[in-house]
Amino acid sequence: MFGLFKRNSKLKVVSPVKGDLIQLTDVNDDVFSTKMLGDGFAVEPFDGTIVAPLSGKITTLFPTKHALGITTDKGLEVLIHMGIDTVELKGTPFDVFVKMNQEVKAGDKLAQINLDKIKQAGLADTIIVVYTNMDLLKSVSAVDPRPLSAGDVVQEIEYK
Repeated sequence: MFGLFKRNSKLKVVSPVKGDLIQLTDVNDDVFSTKMLGDGFAVEPFDGTIVAPLSGKITTLFPTKHALGITTDKGLEVLIHMGIDTVELKGTPFDVFVKMNQEVKAGDKLAQINLDKIKQAGLADTIIVVYTNMDLLKSVSAVDPRPLSAGDVVQEIEYK
């Protein structure tokens, strides 16, 4: 009865890109695969259109355009990392369409990536989504590796 009016503390997170969903532990980078930065998931992309995996405010934009951060209305910080070691490319394969403090909704276009440029540089184009302040979360659902489209539900997270 007392939980009747409690707001749902669960949130569905969608894929930021069309591709093959993989476990975060399968990412070829120890910082992500060991969950040093937090839990989440990754996608091996089929195309370079990147959308917001959840709604919130853009709170981080790296000058090299290889990563950006969204903070939800409950304070969860979510990192969207585009490629592995792509910071070395100094922004050349990335077009980012959002600005600092811009509100975005899940599915809004964030960036366009030239996947061929990343591959030509000998780098992985894996798109990684990580919840960096895990202390706000009670649970993160397991992911089911599979092909998916941008905007497909990937994971459910639950706030404390």
